[in-house]
Amino acid sequence: MIPSILWAAYFFGSSAFFVTIAALVCLFTAPFDRNRRLVHLYASVWGMVYIYTNPFWRVKYEGRELIDPRRTYVLVANHQSYWDILILYGLYKPFKFVSKESIFKMPFIGFNMILNQYVKIERGNLASIKVMMATCKDWLNRGASILLFPEGTRSEDGEIHNFRDGAFRLSVDCNVPVVPIVIDGTFDIMSKKSKRLNFKADMTVRVLPPIDPNDFDRSSGLMRKHVHKLMQENLDGIRGKTRLIADNSR
Repeated sequence: MIPSILWAAYFFGSSAFFVTIAALVCLFTAPFDRNRRLVHLYASVWGMVYIYTNPFWRVKYEGRELIDPRRTYVLVANHQSYWDILILYGLYKPFKFVSKESIFKMPFIGFNMILNQYVKIERGNLASIKVMMATCKDWLNRGASILLFPEGTRSEDGEIHNFRDGAFRLSVDCNVPVVPIVIDGTFDIMSKKSKRLNFKADMTVRVLPPIDPNDFDRSSGLMRKHVHKLMQENLDGIRGKTRLIADNSR
């Protein structure tokens, strides 16, 4: 546990410095950057510092060019670990995170969430969910992309579980494409039930082509099922399961 405690001290200690710079970036750019894209870019660099400073955390990005920063999307990613948030910053693309309310209460990190105007949600609270959906629609209509974890919480086993409908309803209602993002390897760093960090892991972030809601008769349910299947197939592909299944069938 000692290395994990030392890393936590480094994380929160350095965050006190980084969030001060974030506040200054926000102060000077907010008047002309209404969607706070520059503050998010700074947060992306800040988040990736923690990945770059450990040479044994290796991340491979695939398809990053499929996200056009000039367009608006609903980005959806599977959720293996808290480290998903850090490596998604490594896309260096503008978006608003949808995150549970407790993250906004974390020292320094929560203030950064507020500066970036990310969207909070209290899980299980219907009123909070309605406010979250309305806030997301407002950002999408303003041209700001939204990133959600459609599973609603971190996976307990590293696999992709059932998706909730909210992200796909936003896509249909605001007529913006969904961009699926498949993450693998972050579960190995710290699983949902673990308190210890693994300081060696190979991670992959695979961006899939945008999916137009009009191709599914504007049905959020059909989109949800298609995206879930597509992401599961790609997760299997990243892990080599597709090749193994093909070999075993011969």
